[in-house]
Amino acid sequence: MSNQETNSGLDFIESPEGLANELGKVEKVLAKNQKTIYIAVGAVVAVVLGFFAYNWYTKSQDEEAQAAMFAPVLAFEADSLNKALKGSANSPGLKAIADDFGGTASGNLAHFYMGTALLKQGKFDEAIEQLKSFSSSDLLVQARAYSLIGDAYMEKNAVSDAVGYYEKAANYKPNAQFTPSYLMKLAIAHEKAKQNKEAIGTYADLLEKYPTSAEALNAKKYMALLEAE
Repeated sequence: MSNQETNSGLDFIESPEGLANELGKVEKVLAKNQKTIYIAVGAVVAVVLGFFAYNWYTKSQDEEAQAAMFAPVLAFEADSLNKALKGSANSPGLKAIADDFGGTASGNLAHFYMGTALLKQGKFDEAIEQLKSFSSSDLLVQARAYSLIGDAYMEKNAVSDAVGYYEKAANYKPNAQFTPSYLMKLAIAHEKAKQNKEAIGTYADLLEKYPTSAEALNAKKYMALLEAE
């Protein structure tokens, strides 16, 4: 990335020398035409102050959210799902964190944990809602969220919806570690939907791209069974 691309236009604020130089320039311009640019300068100052106030606020909010996430994540890992979701007298639960810190990374992650916990509890509609509220550019977690939404739809017997989300999971930043399992789920969903041609194609895709994966053996077997029908 070039310097031109990375320059935010606010770099002078980080340098005392640069700031002094910029202030000197502003003073000269003000002296020449103070009335004309008074309002414009005030607007720029407001924007700059707002920029730093927003950055400070979001950073402090996310730090608070990260600290709040510690207890419910521990409860989730211990399979104490109600405690993870609702919290306790000493700490908020995932729902409160998602509601109170929705604009932070930790608040966003709370939706993922909530969706997973609700799925384990068999609350499929609520799980889908929370997992759809989660968004990430992460290599693994976003695809996992799509896959879990597919699982919830499968549990509801909404197979066509499950197919759509398994496709999203399989197509999201494909990798040898997790994509084969998403392709396997997709193929099985196709089979359940009586879409045998699509199922065979998905099994074949898995075998072609991930022939050494743990799923390859079953994919080969299931594909052969379908082809024999």
